[in-house]
Amino acid sequence: MRSLSRLVLLLLVGAGPVAAQDHDMMDHSGHAGHDMGAMAPGDSLTWRMVPMDMSMPMMPGMANELPPVRPFLAGQGMDPMMFPEGEPSRVVPMADGDTLHLEASLIRRTIGDQTFVMYGYNRQYPGPLIRADRGSKVVVHFTNNIEMPTTVHWHGLRLDNRFDGIPGLTQVPVEVGESFTYELVFPDTGVYWYHPHMREDIQQDLGLYGNMLVDPVTDGYYQPVNREEVVVLDDLLVDAAGLLPYGEESPTHALMGRFGNVMLVNGATDYRLDVDRGEVVRFYLTNVANARTFNVVFGGAPIKIVASDVSKYEREERVGSVVVAPAERYVVEVLFEEAGTVEITNTIQAVDHFRGEFYPHVDTLGTVTVSDVPASPSYREAFETLRENGDVASDIDAFREHFDRAPDHTLELTLRHQGLPLSTVRMMETDTLYVPPMEWNDAMPMMNWLSTGEQVTWVIREAETGRENMDIQWSFETGDVVKIRVFNDPESFHPMNHPFHVHGQRFLVVAMDGVDNPNLVWKDTAIVPVGSTMDIVVDMSNPGAWMAHCHIAEHLHSGMMLHFEVTGDPVAP
Repeated sequence: MRSLSRLVLLLLVGAGPVAAQDHDMMDHSGHAGHDMGAMAPGDSLTWRMVPMDMSMPMMPGMANELPPVRPFLAGQGMDPMMFPEGEPSRVVPMADGDTLHLEASLIRRTIGDQTFVMYGYNRQYPGPLIRADRGSKVVVHFTNNIEMPTTVHWHGLRLDNRFDGIPGLTQVPVEVGESFTYELVFPDTGVYWYHPHMREDIQQDLGLYGNMLVDPVTDGYYQPVNREEVVVLDDLLVDAAGLLPYGEESPTHALMGRFGNVMLVNGATDYRLDVDRGEVVRFYLTNVANARTFNVVFGGAPIKIVASDVSKYEREERVGSVVVAPAERYVVEVLFEEAGTVEITNTIQAVDHFRGEFYPHVDTLGTVTVSDVPASPSYREAFETLRENGDVASDIDAFREHFDRAPDHTLELTLRHQGLPLSTVRMMETDTLYVPPMEWNDAMPMMNWLSTGEQVTWVIREAETGRENMDIQWSFETGDVVKIRVFNDPESFHPMNHPFHVHGQRFLVVAMDGVDNPNLVWKDTAIVPVGSTMDIVVDMSNPGAWMAHCHIAEHLHSGMMLHFEVTGDPVAP
């Protein structure tokens, strides 16, 4: 068991680009020199200092530091015009038994006034939107034509374990030029997504992601709306010279994750929607960013939250904004009742760690133009009705007896470090940094950039045994209901919120910091703020070897994952 665990860890953490280069020119620290423009050994690609908010001071001793790994960019040294231009995502309706051919390849993208080499599924950004009915089964024949091994993980689907896309655990990596055939089932209505599960800090960030929209097969599952919009939230880290390089051997930005400075909706910066006055729009929101949690506001338009990862809520609710952590999905309905322009924004309270100050920050994600033509038909009355979802409540009833009992397992989230720059260690070990429960922005970009997965180990520790990460060995049977308590240690070297994802199953967040959750929804990913304790009840219905991990890409690839096994026959959804 442990040898398998270590193989999975090696494949997930250490699988970088295929092309390897000689390390001989590096000094003992791994640096290629002390100039910020220093050349990576054996290559023309150079490290450039990460973009910084100039109001934030650079810490003494950092000016000449570089990440101790080699820089990597897709298609480095090649003319971007060699590659086909990326195309906007297209909807692929799939009936039961249909087959989709899916290819990962290098594409050319122009974002703003800059042109990059990125990745795409079927040359699209995002990848094709797979739309299928609940209960259907489809086949995806996948081919890998990027420069490194990859897999496809079908996030949130309770599918056959063989097709979960975990290298070393459920399948071998799909090598360059090779193919793998996935069989997908869609047991739950809602919105899901697919992405790599090898070096997703690079592959996913460069565009390998797409949605799956699973439609209900019964009338009235949702309230009526005028239209539906699929919205994928992301960010990208660039400077005047282009994309900031990634770490080749392991991720950079290992402390906080790679926050971008360019906001993307559906892979682009110009999301626009035209609606009539009084229209109700259902938005399917997915956050595919490496690290950023979004707080989505639709101007002053009223919002109703309807569903999340794997189900509707017990009760529809009015909300002022929608907080979407990496890998989470939310279904919301918005009423555009006044003519004019509505900006969709990421509205946050950013933090300056060094000064211990919060300040308001707003990123424009897109624009909705509302005409003065009345919507026809009008669904205002349905929007204003906050429906009770008895089907969800009755499904949850069988699990309520487990809500208040003691947890079966307790996990602690923390980290270790080795070999970080001395200036970073000194700063983090002082009492001068303010650590908020949620990191909405990268408030220490230089220290974050210089930290790599070779220096930082993010840890999931089992409190009962002291085992960590892939040495944790859990075994369950189908039909088990498992209560897990997850504590995010605020006293660690660098506390950070963590979106906790469980593969192949569904769970309920039943309490946070000892307070019962008043409105339940089935989830596969939920965020744990710094210092918080989250209680989840997991429905172990799907047999196989599975993972649970933090969905900040750089944390996952710095070790923050465990695995568990479920034996027995599948439990019908």
